[in-house]
Amino acid sequence: MKRTIGEKINDLRKQKNMTQDELAEKMGVSSQAVSKWEKDLSIPDLPVLIELADFFHISLDDLVRERKDIVEFVPAEQRKNINEMFLRVNVQTVKGDKVKINLPLAFVKIAADMKIEIPQFNGSDILKALDLDMIITLIESGMMGKIVEVESSEGDIVEVTAE
Repeated sequence: MKRTIGEKINDLRKQKNMTQDELAEKMGVSSQAVSKWEKDLSIPDLPVLIELADFFHISLDDLVRERKDIVEFVPAEQRKNINEMFLRVNVQTVKGDKVKINLPLAFVKIAADMKIEIPQFNGSDILKALDLDMIITLIESGMMGKIVEVESSEGDIVEVTAE
């Protein structure tokens, strides 16, 4: 389901437990402007969109475009070599932390085979809980795109994508 810019601004504002007035003050606009954005009656000017993306710690692209979250099966004859693929892990915490990990899939496979902890996953229980063997098996079977999306009980979000 496609989400509008207004819906995204509304969701991001609420995630930060902010009122429309508080967001308006941060952006240097009126609360009516924020209300219009969230109701999709208008959209922010480009400089304000950039400021919003920076404020919410997301890319401008994530704010204005709908991400391709499609999981697809790729037939064996069309699959990329595992050495040319990446495992992308995105984490958004309720504290506002945003972590993006991009690892060559060949490295992840070797680490999983040897039961070596991936340093980038240290310090995060939710990342340590990822079943890398299962993820690699899915990828080798032809699954591409967003393979895993988890929202913890605390509200942290983890997405694992194979590209």
